[in-house]
Amino acid sequence: MKFSRYVIIGSLALMACGSGDQQPAATQEAKAPAACVDNDSTFKYEVESFADIRILRYRIPCWDRLTLKQQELVYYLTQAGLAGRDIMWDQNYKHNLEIRSILEKIYTTYSGDKTVAEWVAFETYLKQIWMSNGIHHHYSNLKHTPKFTKTYFSSLLSATTTECSPEIMEVIFNPKVDARKVEKDAAKGLVENSAVNMYGDDVTTKEAQEYYASLAKPGDRAPLSYGINAKLVKKDGKLTEEVYKVGGLYGTALEKVVYWLEKAEKVAENDQQAAALRKLVKFYQTGDLRTWDDFNIQWAGATEGDIDYIHGFVEVYNDPLGNRGSYEAIVQINDFEASDRMKVMMQNAQYFEDNSPIMSQHKKKEVKGITYRVVNVAGESGDASPSTPIGVNLPNAQWIRTTHGSKSVSLGNIEDAYNNAPGGGMLEEFANDAEEVERAKKYGNIAGKLHTAMHEVIGHASGQLEEGVAPSSQTLKEFASTIEEGRADLVALYYVMDPKLVELGLMENLEIGKAEYDGYLRNGMLVQLRRLKLGEEIEEAHMRNRAWVSNWIYEKGLAENVIVKEVRDGKTFIDIKDYDKMRVLVGDLLKEVQRITSSGDYNAAKALADGYGKKVDAKIHKEVLDRSDKLNIPAYGGFMNPVLVPEMDAAGKITKINVTYQDKFADQMLMYSKEYGFLAPKK
Repeated sequence: MKFSRYVIIGSLALMACGSGDQQPAATQEAKAPAACVDNDSTFKYEVESFADIRILRYRIPCWDRLTLKQQELVYYLTQAGLAGRDIMWDQNYKHNLEIRSILEKIYTTYSGDKTVAEWVAFETYLKQIWMSNGIHHHYSNLKHTPKFTKTYFSSLLSATTTECSPEIMEVIFNPKVDARKVEKDAAKGLVENSAVNMYGDDVTTKEAQEYYASLAKPGDRAPLSYGINAKLVKKDGKLTEEVYKVGGLYGTALEKVVYWLEKAEKVAENDQQAAALRKLVKFYQTGDLRTWDDFNIQWAGATEGDIDYIHGFVEVYNDPLGNRGSYEAIVQINDFEASDRMKVMMQNAQYFEDNSPIMSQHKKKEVKGITYRVVNVAGESGDASPSTPIGVNLPNAQWIRTTHGSKSVSLGNIEDAYNNAPGGGMLEEFANDAEEVERAKKYGNIAGKLHTAMHEVIGHASGQLEEGVAPSSQTLKEFASTIEEGRADLVALYYVMDPKLVELGLMENLEIGKAEYDGYLRNGMLVQLRRLKLGEEIEEAHMRNRAWVSNWIYEKGLAENVIVKEVRDGKTFIDIKDYDKMRVLVGDLLKEVQRITSSGDYNAAKALADGYGKKVDAKIHKEVLDRSDKLNIPAYGGFMNPVLVPEMDAAGKITKINVTYQDKFADQMLMYSKEYGFLAPKK
């Protein structure tokens, strides 16, 4: 489960540096190394901006502190991630790779006038597609609209001798064709109206749901992640799965993934890490779901070492039915000092479970195996790039988390890049008063750190299903993702106002909790609306969960004057009058959301997600857009990855790996297509 950084909640990076020890893991001493100082005030974090996007870069701090063997491990894992990049493009939409090839050929070979407005619009359109791994917006799911004409595009095709079929022309220029990547409205047909390429064109929602139901085994305490790594299609009128594996669907790319993972296994830091990599390789070779579970169990238990990774068909947000996983990869280097500070949260996980306001039958009697680290990202791919999360908690399978534990990570250098990039003014524009602004500036960063950490560490790890209740993907269906993200948010919100955090030394005082309450409602009810076009509804899971959490609490709090809206000079502000009473409301909602999750109450999930999280007040929306437009701050951020460049000796052995940073978004995207375009058609 991913925690997205489309919220103005402050910093996650407890420290923007720190990496591995000088010695291999087998000979490391127990204590962490001294703090690493690796600051570069000249580093340029922001690269460029276009449409509603700004492109940033992140640094890999203290790279030279890793041993050569550790650097090799990072390099091989990064290469493995990039090798599967095209999978995400194809999963997002069946024509994405074809369209990308066409546009990139035009971009690299056109020699005409590049100063005219339509060429600039063409460049912007291509960059939007690069950012989204396809033609649909990475957050709204709506298709990107070209700001150039079909006639101009035809002239570009002719000038570059590029072929483009009538079907592709229709896809690009007809706004009604495959308009939405993921449909969230069941009345419109979840599968039928979704352009995402995880189902055959002739598969219906009813058929897919019946197919999943036929696989479920009543009473199964270790259910397989059915559908996580396959496309559901019809052959000869019967449903069947095309499995993602070597020799199967996406086999060409997965062969390269396996090649690099096998290299990584040979330089693993310890036996557990190596064993997990071998399981992952076997999974890609066979597509066997039990092997996927075996890998996740092994991976969750591999907690030693400085290097870690996320790799596989992981998150299910792109499947309208919440079963099929998107390809993603994140390579991580432990930030020792930052991670050490937060160990107290892991060590007190049982306290948070025992003192939660949820019903006793929904509490875990024993919270097992939570591992939390602040890490620095060394490379990302697939569903994690260019749009990256700031926190991740895995595995997703509830029975593995309950029995074997989970890993939570906060991506420290990603948040550091957000914080160091230029920009500002949103706080002053939308905060209710000077006191709120001052509190946010003083405590907003630590408030954001704590929220993210608790969301991942104790939020996703908390609670349990009632006996015999199937996983949420089957019971809550299209609402499973937003309910789960909202549940984790509510856990974080409930405890960020708990004096226990002050007692544990995790925060200085409860003013930090107040700053988080201010920021959460400000974003959930106002600021995040700037990411929607006027008239749109809220669809994306994280964005919707912030809306239904905020709007429910506001509605209940309004009656008792806990929270009010203030309108001054035509501008709306959210004013929390009583933070302690708001915490009670947070607890009430958490109790209900856990009940919904634990019992599989679909109708109640729909009432929350649709009733409080989908609709947007048109007047408020226009106001937010008008206020935001004046600040000229792009609504979304994307990231370029560092480039790891190995040096070789005469025998071809790696002697050093250098970290370099590209300056242009287009250069990186074109390089990726050239070097890792294993599934794309050649133009």
